[in-house]
Amino acid sequence: MSRSEGGIIVRHASTVLVGQLAVMAFGITDTLVAGRFADTALAALSVGSATYITVHITLMGMLQALLPLWAELHGAGRQTAIGQSFRQALYLCAFTMAIGMVALFFPEPLLNWTQVPEALQAEVREYLSIVALGLPASLLFRMYSTLNQSLGKPKLVTWVQVGALAVKVPLSIVLVLGLPGLFNPMGLVGCAWATLIVNHLMLGLALWLIKTRDFYLPYRIWARLDAPDWKQLKRFVQLGLPSGLAIGVEVTSFTLMSLFISRLGVVATASHQIVSNMAAVLYMVPLALSIASSARVSFWLGAGNVNQARRALRTGLIWVVCMACLLASLIDWQRETIAAFYTISPSVTSLASNLLLWVAFYHLADAVQVFCVFTLRSYGITVLPLLTYTLLLWGLGLAGGYVIAYGQMDSSALSWMVTQSPIAFWQSSSIALCLTAVVLLSVLWRTSYLKTTLR
Repeated sequence: MSRSEGGIIVRHASTVLVGQLAVMAFGITDTLVAGRFADTALAALSVGSATYITVHITLMGMLQALLPLWAELHGAGRQTAIGQSFRQALYLCAFTMAIGMVALFFPEPLLNWTQVPEALQAEVREYLSIVALGLPASLLFRMYSTLNQSLGKPKLVTWVQVGALAVKVPLSIVLVLGLPGLFNPMGLVGCAWATLIVNHLMLGLALWLIKTRDFYLPYRIWARLDAPDWKQLKRFVQLGLPSGLAIGVEVTSFTLMSLFISRLGVVATASHQIVSNMAAVLYMVPLALSIASSARVSFWLGAGNVNQARRALRTGLIWVVCMACLLASLIDWQRETIAAFYTISPSVTSLASNLLLWVAFYHLADAVQVFCVFTLRSYGITVLPLLTYTLLLWGLGLAGGYVIAYGQMDSSALSWMVTQSPIAFWQSSSIALCLTAVVLLSVLWRTSYLKTTLR
């Protein structure tokens, strides 16, 4: 392992991780507060947050896919070209905003297709209509975050995210649970209003930093917005669209579980919300390492040093695998304590504890495949992950879990899988992710050693 590359990647990833964990703490805070308010609020949050995450992360993936382009320009020393590319990306961002807001304001087709219980739908729709207003701010902040990550300078992003958490926690508590004698509880919509306020606060701070920090001056980000450069926008779409769709497939294979599991009742839905929240927190570690590794690989490709790009790739993968093994072991060891921390319901605690056994296995495969997806983008490969995700995560993971969970497949060979339970979804998804990791890792390794020239 290259010590210099290892140090750069770990420092970058650690900074990214702190910020991402702060953002993840937004969701954890909402889960804990909603769980203290009512089991029905927690169940509605599970459905509402699953819908929001599906839309938000898919669109965010289109913007985040631009990281390798800006990192390559950084490696080549083309500073003003980075600013020009960033301004052109605002057109792509505007497009994602429009799509996202329409989807969140009109979620009925998705809720009806997945047969979310009528008792939850009204609360879910109200939640989504509020968070939709904060989506543009969130996507613009993602552009700012991606720019900083591509330049190897994620600290400014992390400071904003940590500061936002200090606002989000008390705000959610007060809005959801109220203050005796001063403020009536709002329930689940309190989570949505807190998220809306914090998203705009983060964007405001990001704009202020870009305007006032000397670090951004060489990139001329505040230069006049040019007319659309269709050739450049086409390249953005070629890289961003498959990446966004791939992330959309990955996320929907995860979030549609929540919508399908909602048919199994409040206990199953609340338990799944707890373990999915934990799985998402665990995901932040390999994601941070993947972002840092992708930035370094793209930097070296832009600088024309293919061998150093391979060293960065190997170093990042070693860190991802080691951290995944450590975290999976910790989850398995403390699963009962974790489940009890989230809820006061004994039935929810018991089921969540059993689900966490599969989360540990799920995380191992998830860590490897997300590393592969991010670093494959550095080599311009985005369509293959999309096809692999569609076939395995939707076909085997989500559809397989549905068939088994609802007893539509009777086979003695599958007797170890649990029917009429969210466990079946986690079992099938874990297997699908494992196969995905094997496929993508083999392609990544072959591609990195065939790479002898820049694209």
